[in-house]
Amino acid sequence: MIVYYVGWGDSFDASGTRNAWNSGAMTLASWEPHGTTLARVADGASDSYLREYAKAVRRLNIPIAISFADEMNGDWEEWGTTETTPQEYVRAWRHVHDVFEAAGATNVIWTWSPNIVQPGTHKDLSPLYPGDAYVDWVGLIGYFTDWDPHTFDGLFGTTLTEIARFSRKPQLLLETAAMPGRHRVQDVRALFHGVTASPGLVGFAWFDHKARADWRLDASPQSAAEFRRLSADDLYGFDVRRVR
Repeated sequence: MIVYYVGWGDSFDASGTRNAWNSGAMTLASWEPHGTTLARVADGASDSYLREYAKAVRRLNIPIAISFADEMNGDWEEWGTTETTPQEYVRAWRHVHDVFEAAGATNVIWTWSPNIVQPGTHKDLSPLYPGDAYVDWVGLIGYFTDWDPHTFDGLFGTTLTEIARFSRKPQLLLETAAMPGRHRVQDVRALFHGVTASPGLVGFAWFDHKARADWRLDASPQSAAEFRRLSADDLYGFDVRRVR
């Protein structure tokens, strides 16, 4: 799986998605509606753009996951808790989904992606959930940092329990990584062991990028080696040669 970020107004990267698929990876597009409001999206202000995007996705006709307006339960995004009500969020999500359905783009795996429950986020996620008819996967976002627990259950357990109250959809760790430092090898092990022990999880995407912290695997050779060792298990389907 390859995750990339899409700005509002960007065209669909059909060639990149096709190339990924042909090399054995499914693409997940994290679609971030910067520069508009979810109320405007829900009211149809972006429908021309949405229809063109949906038609391009339909023409490609291979599976692609889309996460729209993720981390909506936090206070740091334009579409987050300080700017958007849960009702506006759900209305926008359903509208985007329905435009794609109307265009025949049924090859989308709709991935609803809150941040893990922590300070600065809503603890009750159910008002933000668009409903099972509009969601295929639940994609969590959470990182092992120096100030968070260094166990899988300590980091993700509260949120997984919360989501289990209202959804039985398959789950995905849409964004995760471990901060470099003395706990990183331990955190990598905790991630793999936690995913392996969680039958509802379909997988995870490592945020292999330098942003605020250096999340790249190459930043810690020992951790990268442990990642390669653990990901060599057939369960994960990694081509270890591609993990740099």
